[in-house]
This record gives sequence, C-alpha cells and structure tokens, in this order.
Amino acid sequence: QVQLVESGGGLVQAGGSLRLSCAASGRTFSRNAMGWFRQAPGKERESVAVITWSTASTYYRDSVKGRFTISRDNAKNTVYLQMTSLKPEDTAVYYCAAASTDTLWVDSKQYRYWGQGTQVTVSS
Repeated sequence: QVQLVESGGGLVQAGGSLRLSCAASGRTFSRNAMGWFRQAPGKERESVAVITWSTASTYYRDSVKGRFTISRDNAKNTVYLQMTSLKPEDTAVYYCAAASTDTLWVDSKQYRYWGQGTQVTVSS
C-alpha cells in the first residue's frame, strides 16, 4: 500500500512559479515511476510529467516542456513538480500518482495509487 499526500498548490499570477511536493509512504514508492496529472473543470485528467526510478527518465506533455520540471528524492520519499512561467491554462487540480511498475507511463490507468490533489490557480 502507498499513501500519497500533495502540497504546494495555491493562487499565483501568470508568469509566477510554484513547487508541488508529493510525500509518499509505503515500501514500493522508491521502485516505481511517479507521475503528476492534472484535471481542470469540465476536462479529462491529463498527464503532466512522469519520472522513473531506475534511470530518472522523464516525460513532459508538450504544453509544459521548458516550464515544468519533475524530480524525485528517494531518500525522502518525495517527488516534486517545479512549475515556472505559469499560465492561466495551467489552472487545475494537480494529482501525484505512483505507477505499479518503473515504466514511463503516460496513461493514468497504469497508476495504482493517487493523492488527494492540490489546487493550482493561475490568474491572468
């Protein structure tokens, strides 16, 4: 069993920055890929960034490339999402999730454990 708790969301002006954190508990955390997803009102949940454990390989959706950075600290059982140059279209509830394997999954169906989500609101 893995428990995930996100923090760091909030209200920020366009062009600003936020860093999201996801603290995990459970012995499987450090061996699996971790991802950040988001869901805006009326829209489907979408992948934002993913990082593997073994090689720290990363994936970013096109709209956040060059602005967001995903990282993980296995010693602290924490994964981060540094978000810069935020845009109003980044407004959403952000979720972290732990995959069942150490694979760069983009599909949310491959993620077994989910946090409760943290709201990110970017004002124009």
